[in-house]
Parts: sequence; C-alpha cells; structure tokens
Amino acid sequence: MTRFELFDHTADVGIVAYGNDLKEAYANVAYGMFSLIADLKEVHEEIQRDIDIQALDRESLVVDWLNELLYIFDVDHVIFSRFEITALSQSKLRAKAYGEKIDTSRHQLKTEVKAATYHLLKVEEGNGFKIQVILDI
Repeated sequence: MTRFELFDHTADVGIVAYGNDLKEAYANVAYGMFSLIADLKEVHEEIQRDIDIQALDRESLVVDWLNELLYIFDVDHVIFSRFEITALSQSKLRAKAYGEKIDTSRHQLKTEVKAATYHLLKVEEGNGFKIQVILDI
C-alpha cells in the first residue's frame, strides 16, 4: 500500500495518506509532512517524544496532530521520521514520534511547512483509511 501521495494546491501542498487502519493513516500523514521538510533517510531515531492530543473530532485531530509536530520541529529543532500511534479515538490521539535534532551537515531541509489547515480536510473510511490535508507552505 502506498503510504502517501502529494498534490499541488495553489501556493500550498496537499497530502493524501493511506492506512490499513486509522492509526496507520495518522502515522503516514505525519511521515508525508516530514518528507516534504527533509529527506528522512538520513534521520536517526535518537529522540523519542510522547504526544497526547485532544480535539473535537477526528478531522480536527489531524490538524492538531500535525501542528503539534511542527511546533516541536520549530521550537526544539527535532525532525521526526517514524510515528507510532499507541491510542486513538474520535477525539484523542496518543503517539510516540522518533527522530533527532536537526543536523544541517546531514539533513538537507527542503520545504518550510508553516501549518496544517482545515481547507479540504477529509478523513475517510473505505478500502482502508484515507486522510487528506492541505499544508500551508
């Protein structure tokens, strides 16, 4: 199964992430976002962060999840390459994110992602799960 696909949207970029279950789709949308930021092959799993998010619904949970990861990236200069969703409901997400401090000698940063948005946001169930989100770049 494809983890994610990118699509252009005016001055922004969209991600459609897939998963056999909803946890996998949430992990893949985060992976897709960070793959826009840098080449993740060079990111080592030296740091693990526990993340707990609460939101009104599963769509808002997507935006809050991605924006929390961006906050850690911006403030603590940590880039993540693996995501493990340990608990998930309609309004709560608990996860572990693995990565390391940004090292510009090894990490080639590509695209600045400012925020995840609610524009065209979808969480769909069909043959597996699909999350669509637009990122402000």
